[in-house]
Amino acid sequence: MTDQTRLRRFHSACWDEQLLTDMSVDGERGILVPTPEREIMDAFHSLDGLVPASVARDRPPNLPELAQPQVVRHFSRLSQMTMGGDVQSDIGQGTCTTKYNPKVNERLAGLPQMTEMHPLQPVETAQGILEILHRARGFMMEIAGMDEVSFQPGHGGQAVMAAAAMVKAYHEARGEAHQRDQVITTIHSHPCNPSGPAAVGYEVITLWPDDRGYPDLAALEAVVSDRTAAIFITNPEDVGLYNPQIDQIVDIVHGAGGLCYTDQANLNGVIGRARAGDAGFDMCHFNLHKTFATPHGSHGPGCAALCVSDYLARYLPLPIVTFDGHSYGLDFDRPDSIGRVKDFVGNAMVVLRAYAWVMNLGAEGLKQVADTTVLNNNYLAELLLGIPGVEYSYGTDDRRRLDQIRFTLEKITRDTGITAADLSTRITDFGLQKFWLSHHPVTVPEPCTPEPTETNSLQELEEWAAAMRQMVEEAYETPDVIRTAPHNGVTTRLDRSYLERPELTYVTWRQWKHATEKAASVS
Repeated sequence: MTDQTRLRRFHSACWDEQLLTDMSVDGERGILVPTPEREIMDAFHSLDGLVPASVARDRPPNLPELAQPQVVRHFSRLSQMTMGGDVQSDIGQGTCTTKYNPKVNERLAGLPQMTEMHPLQPVETAQGILEILHRARGFMMEIAGMDEVSFQPGHGGQAVMAAAAMVKAYHEARGEAHQRDQVITTIHSHPCNPSGPAAVGYEVITLWPDDRGYPDLAALEAVVSDRTAAIFITNPEDVGLYNPQIDQIVDIVHGAGGLCYTDQANLNGVIGRARAGDAGFDMCHFNLHKTFATPHGSHGPGCAALCVSDYLARYLPLPIVTFDGHSYGLDFDRPDSIGRVKDFVGNAMVVLRAYAWVMNLGAEGLKQVADTTVLNNNYLAELLLGIPGVEYSYGTDDRRRLDQIRFTLEKITRDTGITAADLSTRITDFGLQKFWLSHHPVTVPEPCTPEPTETNSLQELEEWAAAMRQMVEEAYETPDVIRTAPHNGVTTRLDRSYLERPELTYVTWRQWKHATEKAASVS
């Protein structure tokens, strides 16, 4: 990268756009619903008996009434005030693995054969998608090195909670559930790794890192016992370090009779190169809305593949997609299952996208994804470490990070008073997403966690580093430019003081409308 790397001139559109409800005009219509055919009228006569009185409305819903052009313009204007993956790269979104979603896969998911399916239709009429789900299951088993898969969880956090419930079911079957009431995790694992087991009722013990950033083995040996149900650990952890002692951790927990679960949300740098099952893990999950290039729906619209070894398969959420050599089906006859954690078999459209992505790449292509990700990450690291004040967390030794790095900008803050959060806000003025800081608790002071993926070009990496270099120069020379940012975006800095005043916090439009109308009447 040279000092001449071009930073694009950016300024977001900023429409003074009302809410649709406020734009509503009585009688406006975007579409005219046709009158039912005579045959339908003759068959039903009236709709009165079709909906139970207990759930019938006593008045029409209060929906906005607008003509189609106004609706289209409203959402087109809003789209101009957002930063999405089709506008700029998401390099700064560490731990999220946001990458380009191939448009051909989006077209597949939008085909009427998918969009017009109903999850309750007979399985003999859904053989195509069931085959894809079953074949995708095989891909995930191979990538994980495990024996069975469920696509039911809607995101990684739900997969972790389901896995914790399976851990409990496993120990109950062995008559040890009452005794084994503790789950171990690490401070640099994803926050769902402690919260999922806690939601199931486990006491959570958190390991802190040694001076090199790895979970302390001596601390693990001190806390593992006959009360240990499992360990839930992210690897690579969120600071970007792949744990070279991971097999020792697995052996220690297994030696005490516990299970081992690895959160593979950070799979992108090791896909095709390292498998959870080969490291001795009993369970893991992948986020299809991360590594597998499907839309990053996160908590809900996404999908997590929950992979387990054969001795845990009977506890998986139901149903499981089956194949008897002739046709595909759904197995609901699983008496040891933990039950449903989400509706039906999961987000089939997301699985279809992931299936197409894997089919397009093949085994060697998946390895190339990992290799390119690691290459991009380390090239960006070289650029950033050349900027004064940008430093590795946990030392500046020769250890290479994989798909992300949690840098520390502490020196910049000490010298100038400008924080990592300030710089994260300022970077939006260059048309780039705010960069991710850290999960809580913040163990790395003034953190910055970029995560370039294999879909980021050389030019995008250099542009991102150039923006960081310019911001650091501003921090030392013209800090007020940063303190007053953003200048080119849709909004100014948010007033966070409302978080300390619940009476000013509105989680729905109706709450806000009621409060503003009440305030207007008082004044």
